[in-house]
Formats: sequence, C-alpha cells, structure tokens
Amino acid sequence: MDVTRTLNELRQERAQLEAVIMSLERLASGRGRRRGRPPTWMSEAKKRGRPPGSKNKTAPQKAALAAQAV
Repeated sequence: MDVTRTLNELRQERAQLEAVIMSLERLASGRGRRRGRPPTWMSEAKKRGRPPGSKNKTAPQKAALAAQAV
C-alpha cells in the first residue's frame, strides 16, 4: 500500500468535494422568491385533481367493477 499515493488521491477528492459544496452554497443563497407567473410547463406539472378516466361512478358501475375485481 502506497501511503503517499493514497494521501494524494484523498486530497484531490477533498478539493473536488469543496468545489461542489461551494457551488451548491452559491446556488442555495441565490434562490429567492420569484416574482410573476410561472412558465406554462411548470404550472402544468402542478395540476391537481383526479387523473383522466376516474370520473364519479354510478352505483351499477361500481357493482360491475367490484364483480370484475373478484
């Protein structure tokens, strides 16, 4: 086992980790509340409600679905 080589590799990894941490800290500090309307693609991703095809079912439809499940 070459100790000096291992130490050099660990120092390189530490330098890379420090660079990543610094960039993440810069990203986190630069994020503030945005003003204005969000883009269309973002508002479409947040739509709420039922998925398509899951409308309110009547009693006979529920019974038929229950019979199929058994």
